[in-house]
Amino acid sequence: MREPPPTLPFDLRSLEIFLAVCDSGAMSSAARELGLTQPAVSLAIGDLERKLGFDLFDRTVRPLAVTVAGGLLRQRAAALIAEARQIGPLLRETKHGKLPLIRVGLVDSLSRALTEPLASYLATKADEVSILSGLTASHASDLLTRRLDLFLGVDDLETWAGLERWQLAKEPYMLVLPAGTDAPRTVASLRKLAQRLPLIRFSSRSRTGVEIEAHIRRLGIVSPRSFEFDTPYGVTSMVAAGSGFAITTPLCIEEAEVRSARLVTAPLPGPQISRKLTLVARHRELGRLPRELGEMVRGILVAAGASNSEAL
Repeated sequence: MREPPPTLPFDLRSLEIFLAVCDSGAMSSAARELGLTQPAVSLAIGDLERKLGFDLFDRTVRPLAVTVAGGLLRQRAAALIAEARQIGPLLRETKHGKLPLIRVGLVDSLSRALTEPLASYLATKADEVSILSGLTASHASDLLTRRLDLFLGVDDLETWAGLERWQLAKEPYMLVLPAGTDAPRTVASLRKLAQRLPLIRFSSRSRTGVEIEAHIRRLGIVSPRSFEFDTPYGVTSMVAAGSGFAITTPLCIEEAEVRSARLVTAPLPGPQISRKLTLVARHRELGRLPRELGEMVRGILVAAGASNSEAL
């Protein structure tokens, strides 16, 4: 049987009283500010400390000073109260049928293909649109901490509950080589290539970089570390300059926008691996918007050449 979620050791009113004491440095001053009696404020603070299991104030000094635990709570409580005070105004703004703000994370390799259509579509759904490009890992963290409302990229949160997902595209990993290089057709010939040319890597901070590194280890490919980059442009431009070869995807190559005459692309020999691009949002918080956005993006990516797209 599933256990009920733990009860929060505070409510917003107790945090409001706590912050007033922090700001004024005295229970009596906080009471006057809030229109309460001093015993009521003292009781609220004592109850909060009892539920949390920590002293929040050093009562041996005047004005009152916060303890280490009190300082941490003050930081988080201030953010919670600020967010809570925005709920009323935000609800009033939704009367005209649009969200006041939508914040979206977009993996770098989709920026060129999606930034303009994504911004245009979201402008019909929200008064203010924020689109942040970068690594999926950063976007995943921001989604969990509510600094983003959804992200489009490689799903780093497959084990997390409370999220909804819409598959956008699945694309194969492939080789990209300097112009004039013969494409290897077997794993053995790929190993020989790696002895002559260094592998230009995607950063290990990215899911793409981690997946590629794991695959070349499975193939027994040893390539000295030379260059690694967070962005598709960094990887592809170094290959075009003749500095090495890379394992990448069609959308990463398109994002880099490096002249095709300077590159040779070829299938990856041996076992095939692919990259799944997914839209991830918190479950049921944005209504139909994630589904509709996923359908629109999937159509754009299919037209751009990413294959095997289907809804999850």
